[in-house]
Amino acid sequence: MSEWKARRFWQSASVRDLQEGWEVALDDRPVRTPGKHPLILPTLPLAQAIADEWDAQVDVIDPYSMPLTRAANSAIEKVAPQFSAIAAMLADYGGTDLLSYRADQPEMLIRMQAEGWDPLIDWAATELRAPLRITHGVIPVAQDPEVLKRLRDEVEALDSFGLTALHDLVTLPGSLIIGLAVLRGRIDADHAHRLSRIDETYQARQWGEDEEAMAAAENRRRSILSAARLWELSRPR
Repeated sequence: MSEWKARRFWQSASVRDLQEGWEVALDDRPVRTPGKHPLILPTLPLAQAIADEWDAQVDVIDPYSMPLTRAANSAIEKVAPQFSAIAAMLADYGGTDLLSYRADQPEMLIRMQAEGWDPLIDWAATELRAPLRITHGVIPVAQDPEVLKRLRDEVEALDSFGLTALHDLVTLPGSLIIGLAVLRGRIDADHAHRLSRIDETYQARQWGEDEEAMAAAENRRRSILSAARLWELSRPR
């Protein structure tokens, strides 16, 4: 038996202004989350972008072609009810941040990491007042509890849509500092992805590219770009 798939049933998607935010309607039917919650968006640009995703569906609905819709669903159904737990999980990345853990050899990789990561370490120390300690090799390094608290405050100050965007910007690179740098406009999403792949880039230079690894990296890049777009569209103008 073939798998049932939802099909397009509407003529056009539109955006409506509500007192509590913006909603997307398919003809006259408001879009709801998979759990039947109202899909209320914080900004008109985000609502319009989500309406565009629905309008782009041709026959069978493909959720994977609708990253903003899926992210908004997550913000409402998953992130908002568990905000404190998710914020704490992301803030914990500050204690083991990718940028703090450096190679002790070879010299080329040490240099590549320093050139890529040191500017963000310096930026975090000045802009976020969060100077992270750096270690080389496998020896763990303990971060200042006050520094970790400042980073946690940055995360907890976000709203549910911002925290949803930050999730992929942190967990995919493995760095809270990289994620916060994207939110603050210090770097763009493509730069964030490149910084997260310095070790992979070095290995590829030494041994050649692996097709499977390249495909996985491209999927991560697209997810990081989508998360950055969610952040930009969900910010009040």
